[in-house]
Amino acid sequence: MARIVLATIGSLGDLHPFIAIGRSLVARGERVVLAVPEDHLDKVRAAGLEGASILPSFAAICTRLGLDDTEAAAKVLADPDFVIDEILMPSLRASTAALDAVADGADALASSTFAFSAAIVAEKRRLPLATIILQPMTLFSAWQPPVARQFELMRHHPQTRVGHGWNSALLSLARTVLRRRYAKRIDAVRAEHGLGPGKGAPMLDYGPATAAILCCWSSALGMLPPDVASTASLTGFPFFDSESGADEARAPELEAFLDECRRADDAPLIFTLGSFAVVSAGRFYEDAAAVSRKLGKRALLLTGRPGPPRRDGDCLSMHYAPHSTVFPEASVVVHHGGIGTTGQALRAGRPQIVVPHFGDQFDNAARLESAGIALTIKRQRFGDAHTASVIAHVLSNAAMAQAAQAAADVVAGEDGAATAADRIARLCS
Repeated sequence: MARIVLATIGSLGDLHPFIAIGRSLVARGERVVLAVPEDHLDKVRAAGLEGASILPSFAAICTRLGLDDTEAAAKVLADPDFVIDEILMPSLRASTAALDAVADGADALASSTFAFSAAIVAEKRRLPLATIILQPMTLFSAWQPPVARQFELMRHHPQTRVGHGWNSALLSLARTVLRRRYAKRIDAVRAEHGLGPGKGAPMLDYGPATAAILCCWSSALGMLPPDVASTASLTGFPFFDSESGADEARAPELEAFLDECRRADDAPLIFTLGSFAVVSAGRFYEDAAAVSRKLGKRALLLTGRPGPPRRDGDCLSMHYAPHSTVFPEASVVVHHGGIGTTGQALRAGRPQIVVPHFGDQFDNAARLESAGIALTIKRQRFGDAHTASVIAHVLSNAAMAQAAQAAADVVAGEDGAATAADRIARLCS
């Protein structure tokens, strides 16, 4: 039995795949410890895994910053550097020490892109490291450049080596900028663990301990680019879907609503902003309800707001429902484009409308559009007359429905959790 430490930092879209992989490793007979922020420990343990904290809770981080959760979320959405500058870097020394203690006696380590401490600990302890990439854009490929505000100068879909060379030059510049901005702080922590200065840039480069790069999304969202490292492989989505971490029954109010939709042969629109963008939802859900009424459609609003399910005419609002069980009931899934929600919507085989808020969501939206599965509405325009016309177009678009079902067939043939677990376990042999 190997002892394997998994480490991830982020929202539920960053946590759930690691729970899925961890459970698959346990099913193989391995011992797994999942190292996460304090907020996620209860869910990890409810899912049947051993958990360890390597980062303070979001509330504690907000207190340190002198912000409430809404203000902090607004800063994350507005400033692409905020998470690294104000959360990850100030926590790096403590999170590295915590992960180092957890990794004592481990045979392998697997981590997400933003768990910067993992590369330090793996190198120090000479452990094989599997880097788990959840978002396609974080491959930072010159052939498949990210669709995001920070990468607007890059040539998208470069067809020639000239375009590829231009993108490569911009990525080299980004490496220089990241090294200048963060190298001293990272190297100071490395020195505390007996390591010399690092050579790479955070997020863009892999450390010397990296033995495998696992790209945990479906081929339906995009194949690997030709400039990816030789140790990279595509696994498929590792799916896990529970609010508490344990198995959950659907709320009676939800069952009654969906049964009513089925009897009326009127599949509802489903609206969600996932687990983080929902903190700065603004009027998203009020506008969603209004647009649904304008179109004469039933709607399920997954608001992330505490309280019991609330029925208002043909709209049901509730805090949470497992995406894996409700998305297949939808006519269209309207969401923010987070990778976890994107995966579940692809799995359900339903057309999508994406309202990106930050980070990889713009890139995921572009990939879905390229596949003919989704259309995008700018966050600032959601709720205006344009919104109703876009939803109406998607509802009546047979080609999009067929493309969505074809993507679901691809996803159904993949087992991301088992594939990733197998490749991590191989590092221990």
